[in-house]
Amino acid sequence: MFTGIIEEVGKILNIEQRGDNRRITVEAANTPKQLGTGQSVAVSGVCLTALDIKPKSFSADLAPETWMRTSFSRIREGALVNLELPMKADGRFGGHIVQGHVDGVGKLIGLEQIKDSGNRDSENWWLHIEMPTEIEKYTVFKGSIAIEGISLTVAKLEQNRCTIAIIPHTVEMTNLGSLKPGDPVNLEADLIAKYVEKMTQGKSAQSSPTISSLTIGELVRQGF
Repeated sequence: MFTGIIEEVGKILNIEQRGDNRRITVEAANTPKQLGTGQSVAVSGVCLTALDIKPKSFSADLAPETWMRTSFSRIREGALVNLELPMKADGRFGGHIVQGHVDGVGKLIGLEQIKDSGNRDSENWWLHIEMPTEIEKYTVFKGSIAIEGISLTVAKLEQNRCTIAIIPHTVEMTNLGSLKPGDPVNLEADLIAKYVEKMTQGKSAQSSPTISSLTIGELVRQGF
């Protein structure tokens, strides 16, 4: 399990076709030192298995399904990727529950600086994302969403578009600043929202009134 708090930005050194799979090699200063062969690592929100670990790099194999259904379809050598190691059992929970299982690919609409009251550029940014329907239904105002593996909070929803306020630290410590309008981005919906949907659909007659009356918005208001 991950929390969406990016620990390091890595760089794609190589992409090699190996039969049906592709092997990517990621350069990073610190992450490889903490990895063991076969251990999990989140690369831009995708949980991968670390292989061929060296002091400053590691590799991971991508099945065709992973390649086609994630933002990896756009990466080239030199692309920046967000890295996060799994949360330790005694670690601090900094973001929200992130599994590293991408639910769908969104599209970056833009990253624009927020105007202050004097109509001047502030240090903060608006991140605008277009979402597929299967993720939009799980997204609520002030709810959590993982974008490229980053735990973020939704500031505004307009049909299939969401807007998120980004502080300078997030731009500096992730790959967001390297992305361009139109680029695909990995999206993972809030896990709690999926469980709520599971509990409230289907056998409603057999569900207890308390569970069947839950909504995603109500859970958010209660602090989940």
